[in-house]
Amino acid sequence: MIDMKDVHKDYANGVSALNGVNVHIDNGEFVYLVGPSGAGKSTFVKMIFRGEKPNTGTVKIDNIDLSTYKERQIPQIRRKIGVVYQDFKLLPKLTVYENVAFALEVIEESPKLIRDRVMEVLDLVGIKHKARSLPDELSGGEQQRVAIARAIANKPKIVIADEPTGNLDPDTSWGIMKILEDINQTGTTIIMATHSQEIVNTIKKRVIALENGRIVRDEAGGDYGYEA
Repeated sequence: MIDMKDVHKDYANGVSALNGVNVHIDNGEFVYLVGPSGAGKSTFVKMIFRGEKPNTGTVKIDNIDLSTYKERQIPQIRRKIGVVYQDFKLLPKLTVYENVAFALEVIEESPKLIRDRVMEVLDLVGIKHKARSLPDELSGGEQQRVAIARAIANKPKIVIADEPTGNLDPDTSWGIMKILEDINQTGTTIIMATHSQEIVNTIKKRVIALENGRIVRDEAGGDYGYEA
């Protein structure tokens, strides 16, 4: 599914974000990406959807080297990948329904498929009753549910969740984790960058730990391993 081989990424300001990263993630895995701030987690996930390109090394999705894609082909990669951000990134002037529908409209799905799929995913994340609401009429947890619905609307093979519970209270965070687990149970690969020691130590999954751009630990059912 996802393969990184000897991936290095240095930024123009001198920051070395990834240093010789080698990793394989199978289809259907749920992986936590942990480490201190500045460890390289955000760069790691950006590599997967070609938000960044390595200086050296290869990143492959389904055995296809992402470096072989031209810029105009990048949307083809991203159709396989849903991304959930800490700050939701909803379009403020669009309703809940319209935010999710937009993800399908850009790939020119039929109006009927859009209607059916939007209501299906809103129901899945428990926010169907808010379909006509605007983002600023929702709580943080509700906005994150909408963001997840948008991310899975196109039935992606991979969902990247970058600190999806970072701005949420504990009870709401557990609700979001239950949704991500349910999505994973359908066969979708989940890669979740997080600073939540409690979540990682309670809901046991594979843990990849980064420090100074290097993978220092990779274990199934591991603990968070850092001071909260």
